[in-house]
Amino acid sequence: MSILAKLRCVTLDVTGTLIAYRGELGDYYCMAAKAVGLPCPDYKRVHEGFKLAYTDMARKHPCFGFAEKMPNIVWWKTCVRDSFVKAGYDYDEETFERIFKRIYATFGSSAPYTIFPDSRPFLRWLRTKGLKVGLVSNAEYRYQDVILPALGLNQGSEWDFGVFSGLEGVEKPDPRIYQIALEKAGNIAPEAVLHIGDSMRKDYLPAKSVGMHALLLDRFNTPDAENWRKSGATVLPDLVAAQDWLTNSAQLDC
Repeated sequence: MSILAKLRCVTLDVTGTLIAYRGELGDYYCMAAKAVGLPCPDYKRVHEGFKLAYTDMARKHPCFGFAEKMPNIVWWKTCVRDSFVKAGYDYDEETFERIFKRIYATFGSSAPYTIFPDSRPFLRWLRTKGLKVGLVSNAEYRYQDVILPALGLNQGSEWDFGVFSGLEGVEKPDPRIYQIALEKAGNIAPEAVLHIGDSMRKDYLPAKSVGMHALLLDRFNTPDAENWRKSGATVLPDLVAAQDWLTNSAQLDC
């Protein structure tokens, strides 16, 4: 009996597993600044500023401000402004507003993302096999409502249900996000569910902690991948390999 026959549902991470960022953060911040007649900000400073600002916002207002009912645009406006300030760019209010509108619109579209060529075929293949397909992502509502559909990943044809941290108020690596996924799948027993992601900390370990099976993708030759394998995790290069593994392997010990 193949692994596939033992499963009723497969859940997947989104960024790094199904889609990836196109280019660098600095590309989009630079374009926004140049569009209002300003010089291009320094890429490295902006990137480091964003990492600091995002980490700070996620700590103070987790899940994109879910608990405080903070509007999504307010969360991102605070984060983007702080990114620029930490990078050494303190624009006046009018100038920043013009820059921010462009950045917010860009990241609410498919422009900064690319879909891996094996993603859509794999998701559709799972559904033809009678499996429920769920997405589990630390993302806000625009992933579900705008970005994924614009990339051709549609609810009903590529996936059945989504668990997005900005809509649920819980985020990976909190195991509760996987418990929510099990509920949305129809209270399927965790031992009949496989989760696929690209992070040991956010995907593999918390999924396993609730009783699900899990495997990791190593699309970018991550230095940590060898340690993942040594720890006993199943690590595959892409979803083509995952499909082959699901079809031809008999042991579900991941």
